[in-house]
Amino acid sequence: MTRERAAGRGSEARPGAARPAQAGDDEQLIRSLRPKRLAECIGQARVTSALEIGLQAARERGEALDHVLLHGPPGLGKTTFANVVAAEMQTGIVTTSGPALERGGDLMGILTNLNKGDVLFIDEIHRLPRAVEEFLYPAMEDFCVNFVIEKGAHARTLRYTLQPFTLVGATTRAGLLSSPLRERFGITLHLDFYPVDELTLVVRRSASILGVAITEDGAAEIARRARGTPRIANRLLRRVRDFAQVRADGKITLEVARNALEFEGVDALGLDAQDRELLRTIVQVYGGGPVGVEALAATLNEEADSLVEMVEPFLLKAGLLTRTPSGRRVTAQACDHLGLALPDRTGRAQGSLFS
Repeated sequence: MTRERAAGRGSEARPGAARPAQAGDDEQLIRSLRPKRLAECIGQARVTSALEIGLQAARERGEALDHVLLHGPPGLGKTTFANVVAAEMQTGIVTTSGPALERGGDLMGILTNLNKGDVLFIDEIHRLPRAVEEFLYPAMEDFCVNFVIEKGAHARTLRYTLQPFTLVGATTRAGLLSSPLRERFGITLHLDFYPVDELTLVVRRSASILGVAITEDGAAEIARRARGTPRIANRLLRRVRDFAQVRADGKITLEVARNALEFEGVDALGLDAQDRELLRTIVQVYGGGPVGVEALAATLNEEADSLVEMVEPFLLKAGLLTRTPSGRRVTAQACDHLGLALPDRTGRAQGSLFS
């Protein structure tokens, strides 16, 4: 759990200064590449427009912004938007996560220390324990908390008034939020995968911050293989930067980007080894599907939740995988990409493996 003042964000970074990456610099590097203000955000037009209107209205009324729920696949900017909200409102931000709040007392300590207008950012909010979630209801609705002191016949309920604050919740699985919690958010925004042209702008902006020379074609190639996700685009940019520094003249061109990404095992569609193995397993072991995610996870020796949250979203979006009531199935496009024949689904599919 961390706390920081929005006005002081980014003061530790050295804008425009390129230096060799150190092992412990990854988190600071990621933070330095994140937009600090709403005007710097690229893409997600519907999200930025909704926040712009809400932020301006809240500032004009001198009130805290209504509570915001951000949901969508990982790596699309939920944490970034939470920090942008704090920066735009010129308030502090307290960051924590659902699993870190085990008891109501944990949340009580945070809430009572918030100043007027502060932002409380809870990542993975769908993993809040039920007792903590119910403790949060009056805090969101009435800016107060109720807690019980003493026990038995002497038990009393005390009501503690809080400073108005903004709760920003982030989740990759909005369907797991209970209805009472979800309905207390005044602003609910969905973040979707970025198109290639917007990701190209993200790559060029990040390259400028890192002090890396990059061509338009080089940036577009990285964007095409970034799975529609800025976090992945920035990670690939750092790997291509290292490759260009060691194997080329330090400038990222189309050829350098292709060679570097092939070296990293990222193909033309942005699939990595795990993605290709999942698709290949469905084709070769399960006859193209359908297959349940639990069986697939067991075959791949992976956690089912990891496949559902980290691997499947992009494969579904790219049209390489489909979900049916009976399980997952690969598409003809996936087979073409892997160079495999699409299994005959009119036969016994899985049963033929054991006949």
